[in-house]
Amino acid sequence: MKTGEKLATGWLLTLGFMFLTLSVSAAIEKHKMVQYISPGIDEYAPDFRSTEAYNALNLTTKQGLIFGIPTLALGGWLAIGLYRQSRQDKKALEQQISEHLQSTFYRMIQENNGRITLLGFAMQSHLPAPVARQYLDEQAKVFNANYKISEEGGISYHFDV
Repeated sequence: MKTGEKLATGWLLTLGFMFLTLSVSAAIEKHKMVQYISPGIDEYAPDFRSTEAYNALNLTTKQGLIFGIPTLALGGWLAIGLYRQSRQDKKALEQQISEHLQSTFYRMIQENNGRITLLGFAMQSHLPAPVARQYLDEQAKVFNANYKISEEGGISYHFDV
């Protein structure tokens, strides 16, 4: 569904922009048409401006505005809606990941009597080691945990349960 909404938004914004561009172009041409033309030698020279062309440009200007503004507004409204929806989806995903990490963390603390290794947490949470370490460091600060580095370089955190 989002693909259809994105396509509709793109088409509406494009059409609205095209209609408004056409309207502005017609307004500029209309303005050029009504500019004063120096009569030159004969002050009473006939005016060769076409009223039909002027009326056509005037109509094009109005129609471009009539179709362009609502189309562009609808496309903009859809774009803002899509942006808000993507932000909500991103927040929901971050919340879900946070809840997963927290439940994995608490479960491991309970199963291991307060002792968690970096490797074990990374494997259980499916996180890369640097991200798992950052998360465990933050939790260690929050819960005043101790950590030990083994001779092999493994890190284990000890939380009071």
